[in-house]
Amino acid sequence: MNIIHKTLLSIVLIFLSSCTNTQNYQPRNGDIIFQSSGDGQISRMIEYATKSWYSHSGLVVKKNNNWFVREAVGPVKDTPLKKWQARGKNKWIDVYRLKKEYQKHIPAMIKNSAKYLGRPYDKKYKFDDKKIYCSELIFKAYKDSTKNNLGQIVTLDQLDYKKFTKQIKIIEGGKVPLKRKMITPWHLSQAHQLKLTYSNKK
Repeated sequence: MNIIHKTLLSIVLIFLSSCTNTQNYQPRNGDIIFQSSGDGQISRMIEYATKSWYSHSGLVVKKNNNWFVREAVGPVKDTPLKKWQARGKNKWIDVYRLKKEYQKHIPAMIKNSAKYLGRPYDKKYKFDDKKIYCSELIFKAYKDSTKNNLGQIVTLDQLDYKKFTKQIKIIEGGKVPLKRKMITPWHLSQAHQLKLTYSNKK
């Protein structure tokens, strides 16, 4: 192998390494970050029903020169970014960022998300403010700031839920709420206002 080929190979290897290195992620206020939160029942249900590996999401915020993820995990709180990532399956993360024309809303999003701090987790995925689930926190922070939706609202009967009918009935204490409206992590990630800016999932 001649020196030109060696040089090109080195450049390619460095590039590939940087693409998968978690340290390569450069956080920005307002980034929306997704992970698989592991093998818990709720996580499995969300991932199976949406046919994605996203079962948890949060809003990246900077406080006192440190990075946190504002998340609804019971209660809504700010978790150090590194700790948040380490808690997820294989430390995989996907990071989405508002497109340039929507970034003007980030300060208001962060401010509006703060009013939900301390709220308990909503395992029933209801769209009220008494309890909050992860993607709902981000959806409402954007909605409160712009009056517009971030991602597609779906009903339970649009998802592949039937495998978990028994578990849902236990959580609900009754019938499966087929027409309950919700915003899942996956449907949030597909919002037209967002673009994928970082992924370390191999």
